[in-house]
Amino acid sequence: MNFLLQRSDVGEFRRRYRWLVLFVVLVFAALTVRLLELQIIEGDVHRAQARRNIVRERNLGTTRGVIRDANGRVLAANRPSYTVYVTPTKIDLETIWPKVSKLVGLDETEKAKFLTKINDVRAQALAERKSKDRDKRPEQQLLLKYDVDRDVVAWLETQDPSGVEVVPTPVRYYPYGELGAHLLGYMREVDADLLSRLEGKGYRAGDRMGAIGIERRWESYLRGQRGMRKLLRGLRGNLSRESVEELEDKYLEEPRRIEPVPGRDVSLTIDIELEAAIERAMRGQLAGAVVIVDVRTGRLLAALSKPSFDPNIVSGGQGIAAAVDSFRRLFADPLKPTLDKTVSAAYPPGSTYKPFTALAGLSDGLIDPNTEVDCRGGYEYGKRYFRCTGVHRRVNLQEAITQSCNTYFYDLGSKISIDRLAAIGLDYGFGIKTGIGVNPEARGRMPTRAWYTRRYKEAFRGGFTLLSAIGQGASTVTVLQLTLAYAALANGGTLYQPQLVRSIETSDGTVVQEFPPRVRRMVSVDAEHLNMVKRGLEGVVHDKDGTAYKERIEGIDMSGKTGTAQVTHVTPRGADPDKVWYFNRDHAWFAGFAPSKSPEIAIVAIIEHGGGGGKYAVPVAMRVVRDWQKLKEKRLSAQQSAAPSTRGTL
Repeated sequence: MNFLLQRSDVGEFRRRYRWLVLFVVLVFAALTVRLLELQIIEGDVHRAQARRNIVRERNLGTTRGVIRDANGRVLAANRPSYTVYVTPTKIDLETIWPKVSKLVGLDETEKAKFLTKINDVRAQALAERKSKDRDKRPEQQLLLKYDVDRDVVAWLETQDPSGVEVVPTPVRYYPYGELGAHLLGYMREVDADLLSRLEGKGYRAGDRMGAIGIERRWESYLRGQRGMRKLLRGLRGNLSRESVEELEDKYLEEPRRIEPVPGRDVSLTIDIELEAAIERAMRGQLAGAVVIVDVRTGRLLAALSKPSFDPNIVSGGQGIAAAVDSFRRLFADPLKPTLDKTVSAAYPPGSTYKPFTALAGLSDGLIDPNTEVDCRGGYEYGKRYFRCTGVHRRVNLQEAITQSCNTYFYDLGSKISIDRLAAIGLDYGFGIKTGIGVNPEARGRMPTRAWYTRRYKEAFRGGFTLLSAIGQGASTVTVLQLTLAYAALANGGTLYQPQLVRSIETSDGTVVQEFPPRVRRMVSVDAEHLNMVKRGLEGVVHDKDGTAYKERIEGIDMSGKTGTAQVTHVTPRGADPDKVWYFNRDHAWFAGFAPSKSPEIAIVAIIEHGGGGGKYAVPVAMRVVRDWQKLKEKRLSAQQSAAPSTRGTL
């Protein structure tokens, strides 16, 4: 009996033993699976994580490319600067954060705001810990301070606090200040919104990139590529150099260092001395623009918009607060200093469009250049009387251009179609973007019969054509378009693509890419018809009855056309009620080329709300051409002096 009981106990023990063995086997199997997962499946991830605990990657800042003018003068450069970044998941908020925030000069409000950002990033990182990709994502960094003092840099480099990084980030510097600011542009900070749109392009929060102008258009060439250097943490002063090198060989993976690639330099066609000449000539004028192009190549020699701004301030070179305050004042100014008036604004061309109207009439055989029209101060068309600028009596084509007789062109407008006027405008580049691509470009408008029909519900009226014939009505052009069109008149009908960048170069001056002149279109124009128009343009300046004769400068050989463009009486937002009269004045134009016989440059000047073109725009253009002539003579003399003497040689 005892034997049977003993056998029953043994069976119970064996059953329990089997369950125990099964449990142990399952536990060891689970541990084995987990070990396989940790060491084989996720081994690379954990090794990388362990390595990151002792390896630190330090960014090596790059140098942004320099912008130069046609003669090699530096228009945009860099000065040394350092930026402090914080890694929220690594910085010690108890010991390191109070010291660093005090060192960089944060006040209590800024400190609290930044601390909130750190905690937000930490909370987000904590929520993402279960993600399989958590170890593949770079640690998020926040910009703490831009352009810190050298004392701050020295302390941070010496102490090397965890979670804080100092990166060399040169500050953009513009030696000529406001001069040519719209063309050059300025820099802006890459904020969170912009960073999301630039994902994958190598930017990070706090970086600077071009906002407008050349800085923006050629950003990909100018920016360069930052480098990287790997370091081992905690080795400073503890080991010999040989030991450090041995540890680095063991733990640092290749590549240990990636050298930064400096940005490309950009050489422009602009002459900064000519820009300065325009600025001097525009003194006393509140707003306007001047553009000069080479009639033989289409290259921009100068382009100035007034009023301007200081890119050193708006780029943040004097601090964020100064930049914000500057933008606030700029956007509140009714004269619109942030608007590039050379390409982004369109104006009625006024009488500067008359040469193109004349070419259309001559081409279609609608006018005889010797036939005279009697101007008695206006032109009666239907029930409306269109006024002229004066009583010119009997004038032919050349005299009508020279004296700017509206009546002559009203008479031509009664014979020609508005579509024909628009067509010749399109031939010379009006109503089409030039493609310069620097700043947002206005298209301008060459209105057609269909355009007026869509715009106005009533039937098309012939008076619209008369207004278009003298550059009024709905016709609008940009200053650059008009300059290129007059360059085409000067060179015989070649309409060039405007060129602002001459070449791209490396930092040592090696030319990487050069941009030759490009022709947009060869305008079909009869040479004799063009010469007739040119004689009229020459008379504008040199004939005693010419509208620019009184403001001419002796010794300046120049041809051109004045224009006084009427404006719609609308008061701009923010304008002083006591100064509304200014915004109701006409725009003053002058468009021309020099020298008259063998043109080299075309120039267009507009004085916004300046009044009569002959009185206000002509003096500006004349002074600029005079200074251009002096610069040309000075440089030619310098070249001749620098040329090696050939005396005594065979």
